[in-house]
Amino acid sequence: MRPFKAERSVFYGVTDLGTFVLGTIFIVLVPGPNSLYVMTIASRFGIAAGYRGAAGIFVGDLILMTLAATGVASVFQANPALFVALKYAGAAYLVFLGLSLLRTALARRPATDAAPALPEAGTARPFRVALLISLMNPKAILFYVSFFIQFVSPGYAHPALSFLILGVVVQLCSMAYLSVLIFGGTWLADAFRRRPRLSATATGGVGALFIGFGVKLAGGGLA
Repeated sequence: MRPFKAERSVFYGVTDLGTFVLGTIFIVLVPGPNSLYVMTIASRFGIAAGYRGAAGIFVGDLILMTLAATGVASVFQANPALFVALKYAGAAYLVFLGLSLLRTALARRPATDAAPALPEAGTARPFRVALLISLMNPKAILFYVSFFIQFVSPGYAHPALSFLILGVVVQLCSMAYLSVLIFGGTWLADAFRRRPRLSATATGGVGALFIGFGVKLAGGGLA
């Protein structure tokens, strides 16, 4: 009698799809600059602006996953100077966003809790900013390669299809999570309108977190 050997299920070249979905959910739930930015923009400018930011993240992640699938990660590994340059550029951009939020918090901090003047939605470009936040983290390409490759069968004849399926799963989980943050952000907006000092404090706190994200990315974090 042959010993029993458990076999992993394969779906169009994707092994252990359930494990991948579960792992993706946990990864998406980890707070990062993308999700924090979307929640912040939704709390300031509303649901439509929040979804424009989410669309920027969606497009940025799609570009990074495509680059990962087409072998750009090997370019970074062969040219470490390029990788370092992009990493520090991304870190600098996050710090710049953080400092901008801190300036906004200081400028809008009222002496009393009188009703504040709301910022104009036209002053924000959530799609472009969110897209840049996504694209200026080159470690994400290496992350997608190292994470995706664990769930792609090496013997499957169409690995691009396997990467496409994994990418769709990541994007669906990401959009669901961002939707929760967007509607949560609009709920916070009502509270902030009644408490402008709380709004200024929260904006300053988010700015400090963005500076922290930039420092972490420059030091090697933010997968």
